[in-house]
Amino acid sequence: MLRPGRPASRLKAAAAVLCCAALCGAASVAAPPAASADTIRDNQQWVLDMMNVESAWELTEGAGVTVAVIDSGVNPDVSDLDGSVITGPDYTGVTTRSSSQDWGVHGTWMASLIAGHGHDGGDNGVIGIAPQAKILSVRVIPDRSDPHYSKYEREPETTIQQSLANGIGYAVAHGAQVISMSIGYSAPSAPVRQALQAAYAHGVVVIASSGNSGSADGGSSDAPESFPADYPGVIGVAAVNSSGDVAGFSSDNLSVQLAAPGVSVPAQGRDGDYWWVSGTSPACALVAGVAALIKARYPSLAPDLVATALTTTTTGRPSGGYDSQVGFGIVDAAAALAKARQLAGDPPAADGISATARFGGGPAAVPQAPVHPRGSGQLILFALLALTSLVLTAAAATRLTILRRTLG
Repeated sequence: MLRPGRPASRLKAAAAVLCCAALCGAASVAAPPAASADTIRDNQQWVLDMMNVESAWELTEGAGVTVAVIDSGVNPDVSDLDGSVITGPDYTGVTTRSSSQDWGVHGTWMASLIAGHGHDGGDNGVIGIAPQAKILSVRVIPDRSDPHYSKYEREPETTIQQSLANGIGYAVAHGAQVISMSIGYSAPSAPVRQALQAAYAHGVVVIASSGNSGSADGGSSDAPESFPADYPGVIGVAAVNSSGDVAGFSSDNLSVQLAAPGVSVPAQGRDGDYWWVSGTSPACALVAGVAALIKARYPSLAPDLVATALTTTTTGRPSGGYDSQVGFGIVDAAAALAKARQLAGDPPAADGISATARFGGGPAAVPQAPVHPRGSGQLILFALLALTSLVLTAAAATRLTILRRTLG
């Protein structure tokens, strides 16, 4: 979900606005082609620093992980995503060509924040949180500037929600380990919930934006629930600014579990230009990138344990440990990876009797008495004792035979 970015010198207002029944957002600010790409990394640095990303890169940059961006489509030809995008199906029901300048506006922004790898050797342009990850683009919504947007807007709610369910199912079936959904719906859907349950059962980590319905002053606003962030098992993300304060537009509701930068975050657009995007949309994408780092390093870690790694290692943690504005706090990528390492170790023994337990405590309960080596003297003594025992046994047997005959 996007909100307006702050204008800067030589920046122009974006024409593309993404807002529909499935997704609420607003314009961002775009840098014209004259803006130098090598300044983008400097503008990104506060994001990387706040999330402690560069320390996490010492362990992994996301190689081997596929992140499904379920959104308005991703342009695979932009410089900072070149070679990193797999294009999946279009479930929108509209016929806009992917070559249109109004196709994949929002989705390309989000993908660049997750897996952008820069260009010209990687030193220029946008660097994503998981620059070696792959993006699976699944289009389930059109951008509002899409020439066929009005047709999509007239679709029944059930059709729109089914598109999302189909997109989730496709992502799971095609190997996504993380799903990023910077989208929001005002009502739940049984097909979507079932698709999410299947994703969870397959070990897929699902991240979603928590919404842009916050009050203008950033205070509590009792914002409405936003789906899919509010579904069980989905990690909902709020937005903060460069000072770590909750963004005024960020929704205040119980779907919020984490926070991440979401105000004037540099991203690459489908046109190849660089944009400053604001909203819980970029915050969601950034957290999805951290989830990709965790899954790259610990691919078998279950979604609930990934969530634990993310939520127990935050910075800017609110007093009391949780509130509905920033959740458990701002994501720390390096600390989350360290926690994931602990969680990926051997699990503690389950309650009750384990398969290796023995009644009475088993062999380990009482230490064995030491056994000393036996010398020749001990062996001779044992032989004499054995011979004496045999003699006594034979004598006793003879005595018993005589006794029986006497009694008979």
